[in-house]
Amino acid sequence: MINKLVALLEESRRRGFLGPGPVEDHLDRARAFSVVVDEPVRALDLGAGGGLPGMVLAELCWPNTQWVFLDSQAKRTAFLIEAVEELGLEDRVQVVTARAEEMGQDPSHRGTYDLVTSRSFGPPAVVAECACPLLIEGGVLVVSEPPSAAVEERWPGGGLDLLGARSAEGVEVATEAGPVHFVKIFQRELSPVKYPRRVGIPTKRPLF
Repeated sequence: MINKLVALLEESRRRGFLGPGPVEDHLDRARAFSVVVDEPVRALDLGAGGGLPGMVLAELCWPNTQWVFLDSQAKRTAFLIEAVEELGLEDRVQVVTARAEEMGQDPSHRGTYDLVTSRSFGPPAVVAECACPLLIEGGVLVVSEPPSAAVEERWPGGGLDLLGARSAEGVEVATEAGPVHFVKIFQRELSPVKYPRRVGIPTKRPLF
């Protein structure tokens, strides 16, 4: 199981979807997401790209979770579809090629996920605006963070409040690859219908 996953991550790197460093370290860091929250019923990996963390969590950590792997680039989702088939996860993983801003306004996805995961998707304000509208009331957004990140500065409570979320909580998880840092954001109520704004606006005019 792990060997097949490692081989797929190596293929992800070959295609330019995964950064430097031992593939096993990437796998360990992706696994660390599962320490931060309990297994969700329905989850979405935002900017699933090279397969992290979604592919690792679906294959190794959470056997009962229904997943959507979301990415806007067709070449990345083509790889994810291949990987999902190779791992035999077709019954509980859906790969979607779309912009996150559009997904957040789609009634079949908006306000339907217990968990959204994010790794290297974008700046905090963009991640929050694209992710929070996808969460149910009481849902959680978990984002991998730089080790020296100042959580309150990067994820201000006032900005999160606009999206129906509450203040961010920093979490550190020890792994064989070293400590991994996350921010955990709780969705206290459904996001206002005006969010996310249309494609590109969260980046051009960030909320915070």
